Amino acid sequence: MGDFSSVHMACHASQNAADPLRSRFFMHNRQFVRATGSHRWLKCVEFQVAFLSACQASTGEETLSDEAVHLAAGMLAAGYRRVVATMWSIGDAPAQEVAKDFYEYLWSQKEDNIDTTFDGTLSAYAIHHAVQRLRLRLDNTERSLLTWIPYVHFGY
Repeated sequence: MGDFSSVHMACHASQNAADPLRSRFFMHNRQFVRATGSHRWLKCVEFQVAFLSACQASTGEETLSDEAVHLAAGMLAAGYRRVVATMWSIGDAPAQEVAKDFYEYLWSQKEDNIDTTFDGTLSAYAIHHAVQRLRLRLDNTERSLLTWIPYVHFGY
């Protein structure tokens, strides 16, 4: 992962409020533990975007409501400039739609179609665009609110 400026994690995640350094992403064949010293896989000099399409990647602890202790904050601390995350579990189908619309927006904003360099500077606009498109596809029910509301953006 350290060879790339951005990462998209579509997986399960677990947060440990009592010991945030034990929070982790669950991968198919490996767990990435968010502990000090275990960031050897983070070698890139300039991190652009971490898209965390994982359960509760930005859920904090109720007793620490004014603290940002969650996986998204860990990615910011690891050096990512921008992090897209979810506050609670999301369905697979809406997650795929949001990700597709997010990346389509970012690529559509490039002035030079020949340039294949990924630029995440418009990620806040991209997630807004993707969530708005999701809202248009959903009905106006409480369940649909719970589908689009969990997406958040951190960073600049």
